[in-house]
Amino acid sequence: MFTGIVETIGTVIAVKARGGVVQLEIEAGPVVEGVSIGDSVAVNGTCLTVTAIDGNHLRFDAIQETLDRTSLGSLEQGSRVNLERAMRADDRLDGHIVQGHVDGTGTVEAFERRGDDVRFVVSCGPEVFEFLVEKGSVSIDGVSLTVVSVQESSFDVALIPHTLEVTTLGEKQTGDRVNLEADVLGKYVKRYLDRITPSL
Repeated sequence: MFTGIVETIGTVIAVKARGGVVQLEIEAGPVVEGVSIGDSVAVNGTCLTVTAIDGNHLRFDAIQETLDRTSLGSLEQGSRVNLERAMRADDRLDGHIVQGHVDGTGTVEAFERRGDDVRFVVSCGPEVFEFLVEKGSVSIDGVSLTVVSVQESSFDVALIPHTLEVTTLGEKQTGDRVNLEADVLGKYVKRYLDRITPSL
């Protein structure tokens, strides 16, 4: 489990396809501290298991399901990624509950500067859209953000200068794919209501 508070930006050192698995080697900087083989790390919001450690490099295996559901398959040498270690039970929950289970990808539609912030507009499919509410939470490439408004098939969030500086969101361009995870509490509420509410 994660919080959506990015700890550092890592750099992809190598991408190797081995059968149906893609091995990612990432220069992870301070995120390596305290991490052991078998631990979970969120890479652009995707929960991956550490399979090897070499200095400040971490290696992960991404299976086909992960590649199909996320944007990790488009990573290449030199790509920069948001990294977060799993939350400890005694930590503050500064963002929101993020599982690292990406619901789907979205497409960056626009950057709109409004004073000191940037309005970030993302289009998405129903697998994410149906769980979004204004002032609710969403994870974009592993970054915990508050939904400002929701349209028919898109939503927008406001990015403050700090977020633009310490995550990769400030590097995104129109047309880029991003990993999206809706608030898990909303998913459980919808599942429960679907079960108890008769079909009309």
